[in-house]
Amino acid sequence: MANMKAAIMVRNLTKKFYNFTAVDNISFEVEGGEIFAFLGPNGAGKSTTIKMLTTLLNPTSGEVEIAGVNPIKNQDAARKNFGIVFQDPSLDDELTAYENMEFHGILYKVDKKTRQTRIEELLKIVELWDRKNDLVKTFSGGMRRRLEIARGLLHHPKIFFLDEPTVGLDPQTRNQIWNYILNLNKKEDITIFFTTHYMEEAEKVAGRVAIIDHGKIISQGTVLKLKEQTHSKSLEDAFLSLTGKNIREEEANPQDRMRLRHNMWRKNK
Repeated sequence: MANMKAAIMVRNLTKKFYNFTAVDNISFEVEGGEIFAFLGPNGAGKSTTIKMLTTLLNPTSGEVEIAGVNPIKNQDAARKNFGIVFQDPSLDDELTAYENMEFHGILYKVDKKTRQTRIEELLKIVELWDRKNDLVKTFSGGMRRRLEIARGLLHHPKIFFLDEPTVGLDPQTRNQIWNYILNLNKKEDITIFFTTHYMEEAEKVAGRVAIIDHGKIISQGTVLKLKEQTHSKSLEDAFLSLTGKNIREEEANPQDRMRLRHNMWRKNK
């Protein structure tokens, strides 16, 4: 971690939907350049938290800072500081890979020269430059994920949010995608905040982990600390020890994945 200043600061964050408390007075910090895993069972409050951090949802109470910016009071400035890959697909299938990147760059007001250079650089990094003129609807799931990662990095964000970035992908593609993310983290000192249900991913790449359940953070620290705390041999065992083994219902997930981009389009049209 090259930069020890907090990239993400959360204090007493709460979100209520009528009489239901989805996120219940949580606090944590993520340091600049850190790779931070945010884990929890289905319905624990992960997606609600990410939506509050990324301007998609206003908190009921509490404080949030994204690279020193309050995302509730200054949404546009906060959005410039982060990139995001949603769990659900958010690419336009009827556009080419290059056009998806170009559209994103225009939304974020990246100047044309920088945009062109950055698009080529990122598409080469994720090994899609030779497919830049192909329609996204012809891409495999792994290719789409790689394109979403490249797109999310186009505007040089300081923080990169990844919500289940490798869900549904085969082990080889998952490994390849994490190699891209880790290399970019080292090269550009980007702070990585991710969720995953693949515990071995979190154990392998995360510097620190926070586990949320029933809207509350029940433990946080290094993987080693969590394993020692629960007398477990693996992060998965520690996770199950802390959250139990009962199957959970899916967290409510309305179709928000285009809301952020739509809001930015309205701001910039």
